[in-house]
Amino acid sequence: MAEAKGQVGVLQASGLEATSLADRAYQAIREMIVSLELRPGAVIDERGLMERLGIGRTPTREALRRLAQERLVEVYPRRGMFVTNVEIHDLASLAEVRSVLESHVARLATERATDADRGALEALLNDLDGQTDLDARGLMALDERIHRQVYRTAHNPFLESTLEEYYVLALRIWYLALDRTRELEQAVLGHRELLEAILDGDATRAEQTMRRHVLDFEQAMRRVLTGA
Repeated sequence: MAEAKGQVGVLQASGLEATSLADRAYQAIREMIVSLELRPGAVIDERGLMERLGIGRTPTREALRRLAQERLVEVYPRRGMFVTNVEIHDLASLAEVRSVLESHVARLATERATDADRGALEALLNDLDGQTDLDARGLMALDERIHRQVYRTAHNPFLESTLEEYYVLALRIWYLALDRTRELEQAVLGHRELLEAILDGDATRAEQTMRRHVLDFEQAMRRVLTGA
């Protein structure tokens, strides 16, 4: 495959560069899957991805292996690789896990927030004030930024990576309801109480607010997607 000008060649890449290329491939392919650009059940065209991303076979396969571990890609011997199907009923199972872990991470974030963390959380509060003109994708992006900042503020990289994995699985299901901005807007606005609780140092309120947010949003999305 021809290389783009200035691009790191796969054969010449050092171990560090190869890891960076694999990370780039992982982030890009995951975004395609989560946003439903790569539809559930679709065949993974490995060569097509390599050409589109300008990345060689080894980092692309490493990215796909990582996505398979995260249950976004399924591998069938002699058949190929496929995007994992979306199961709406998985929302409830994901919410059971996330409500426990995310409420705990909210407590830890309250107890461990540094001055830099608090500044980032305050900036997100300001962003909430200007969210009224955001479309559905903008709302989802803001929701993601808030959750990931809370994860980082807990200063536990193992918990952070676990929660990001579950968040992404839920996010892909939410993309099925992109045209239902009312529920999304209400969910994003609901983060104000969470952020204020963390900034106020009220760990119990932060924990309870996060748990309620995760469970309430799961129920709202289930109603939207099933019509129940």
